[in-house]
Amino acid sequence: MDMAATVQDKSDIIRTERGLSISGTRITLYDLMDYIQAGYPVKLIRNYFYYISDAQFEAAIAYIETYHEEVESEYKQVLQEADVNRQYWEERNKDRFSQVNKRSPKPQSQAAWEKLKVWKARLATE
Repeated sequence: MDMAATVQDKSDIIRTERGLSISGTRITLYDLMDYIQAGYPVKLIRNYFYYISDAQFEAAIAYIETYHEEVESEYKQVLQEADVNRQYWEERNKDRFSQVNKRSPKPQSQAAWEKLKVWKARLATE
């Protein structure tokens, strides 16, 4: 797989209501950017997106490399909008989350709740 290939056909990447997307899929370039920004190797990213063709994947990577500044700028904007959206819904549902957290688990679910508490405590220390 030649990742340094140039974009042959811009129709491989289209603009949808979700942003820059791989044509014929619901996958945005921002989905790939999450992995790229996290430092994942391209081969590993390819494994995560096994359900698209090699040609589609190569076109997406080539587009990102060719138009890096544009994609990076849009990616940052998408992240900001997602954060604003997350904050809105957390605030809006704060009371509901509080009510749910105060509930006692049903007796048949007690063991599962205990495992969940241990898991949450472990995550909080990481």
